[in-house]
Amino acid sequence: MNTDKIVLDDRSNTIGNNIRWIRKSLHIRQTEMVARLQLCHIDITRETFVKIEGGRQHIKLSQLRGIRKELDVSYEDILDQPGEEICRRIENLKMCEANMKQSEK
Repeated sequence: MNTDKIVLDDRSNTIGNNIRWIRKSLHIRQTEMVARLQLCHIDITRETFVKIEGGRQHIKLSQLRGIRKELDVSYEDILDQPGEEICRRIENLKMCEANMKQSEK
């Protein structure tokens, strides 16, 4: 029996949009993301990933876990928050890290 549940009922495509926003803000191409997931033994193709981001395919729990891990974000970042807010937070974090490195010199 396959226990890999599927996340359903995402009518506004929050999950797909957030994954896309986060991935793009980290400058990760779709093919690179899929390759990373496949290296972690996540069963996914680029076609499937494109459909997930576009809201045309439900995401499996194993795929969600892998994507969360590879993007280094929380489940809330993927499931709840608008993508633009996440991107702003990531950009602010990057700016803070860059400023800290500058001040160390």
